[in-house]
Amino acid sequence: MHVEDLAILKSLVAVAWVDGKFADEEKELLEALLSAFNASDAEADEVRAFAKEPRSLADIPITDLSADDRLTLLNHAVVLTYIDSEQSDAEKALLVDLVAALRIPAEQAGPIILAAEARVKRLLQITA
Repeated sequence: MHVEDLAILKSLVAVAWVDGKFADEEKELLEALLSAFNASDAEADEVRAFAKEPRSLADIPITDLSADDRLTLLNHAVVLTYIDSEQSDAEKALLVDLVAALRIPAEQAGPIILAAEARVKRLLQITA
């Protein structure tokens, strides 16, 4: 697995912890991404160990992320905030903070967030 993929996964752990818990649905998504990123057993164990403790934006390894990786992270983060069928106020605020931390311009972040929201709502059949 590339260092950038590891950074994305660790960043998503911080997103998952924003509400103070790492829910089963969030764990399932993390496991699916570990598989999709072809994580070795050692890499998967590293991410799982990282996820055992509450994490925050300060734990995101931003310097390990390229510009494209930051956009990918934002997309996955939006999906993760809806994984339990609703997006909390804390999760909404975290996305705003994440966009700022990743230094993604608003004109670029907005369409990514809207597209990811539409996609996840369609997949989870969430009604507005």
